[in-house]
Amino acid sequence: MKKWVLSVLLVLVVGVIAACSNTASNEGGSEAGEESKEIKIGATAGPYSDMVKKALQPGLEKLGYTVELVEFSDYIQPNKALDNGDIQANLFQHTIYLENFEKENNMDLTALLTVPTAPMGIYSNVYSSIDDVEDGATVTLPNDPTNAARALNTLRDAGLITIAEDADPLTVSEKDVLENKKNLKFQPIEAGQLPRSVESADLAAVPGNFALAASMNLLDALTLENMSDSYRNVVAVSAANEDSQLAKDIKAVVESDEFEKIIDEEFQGFGKPAWMN
Repeated sequence: MKKWVLSVLLVLVVGVIAACSNTASNEGGSEAGEESKEIKIGATAGPYSDMVKKALQPGLEKLGYTVELVEFSDYIQPNKALDNGDIQANLFQHTIYLENFEKENNMDLTALLTVPTAPMGIYSNVYSSIDDVEDGATVTLPNDPTNAARALNTLRDAGLITIAEDADPLTVSEKDVLENKKNLKFQPIEAGQLPRSVESADLAAVPGNFALAASMNLLDALTLENMSDSYRNVVAVSAANEDSQLAKDIKAVVESDEFEKIIDEEFQGFGKPAWMN
């Protein structure tokens, strides 16, 4: 009798252990197949960390994500953190910078989509209109090739200079200027010094991020850049996560009417990408 009872108990115990094992296995498989809803998004301190906090994060949280914003003070660490998995997405750079950075650093990152971006502006404390610019006016502009090209394209669009038709818009330089209608005197300086140069020059071509960092109002510019989408900032992820559910959800939030409404209310003067128009 005792042997029979022991046999029955042994069978029951083995059955329970097997059932628990199967349950644990199934639960583990489910967890392994699901993406984590706890994510980190990197951005440089300033308007783009604000864009994450005010426009992107709330939309993702409505979809069930727990979002932590990680702020960076330079343009190198956000991509390194993305590449090694410390963050799942970042917002701070335009396409040209991203492509050059990943090539130089042997990374595989992807731009999901462009977002509204602060454009370069032509500012002046001397003139109240582009039409008022006088002959021989001084113009400060960035001394780095990428931003210098943007400045010259903006001056062209404002009707102040003419640029060779066969010039590459992304690499335009002073040698491509065919006609300088107002005999403007170009003064290349460090981009970070451009906001202060408004006090000393007749005109200053100031990139949007530097203007905002100096508490300048984008809408105070005499004219704003007709920005190429190549210069608009992007939400970037690692190439391995390009087709992830998170990537799809980020795109859905950025493409939503609510996101655009927040941009219109909180980020006045930001130029919208072509897909938004």
